Amino acid sequence: MARVPSSVIAASGLVGGYGVARWTKKRPLGGAVLAVAGGVAARQWRQRAGGKAAGALSVAYVAAFAGSHPLAKKVGAWPSVFGVAGAVALASWAVADRRA
Repeated sequence: MARVPSSVIAASGLVGGYGVARWTKKRPLGGAVLAVAGGVAARQWRQRAGGKAAGALSVAYVAAFAGSHPLAKKVGAWPSVFGVAGAVALASWAVADRRA
């Protein structure tokens, strides 16, 4: 079975976490989706690119989550989430996935 790229997992965690929180009206549930996906992606980042890269990408993942909130005030919630998810996916691909 083919492995799902970490870039897809990270982007899905950001989009899925927001979607679950919005549709269920339970922010902790969305946070759980975000955290689980982040953990899975971080494990793959470490395996593929090493600890320093995994740490940097994990910081980017959390920063994207935090940065999506003020960005949403300017461009709207969904465009913000898709924008930061795309940025994290691109960084993840460049650092970890393109080597695989």
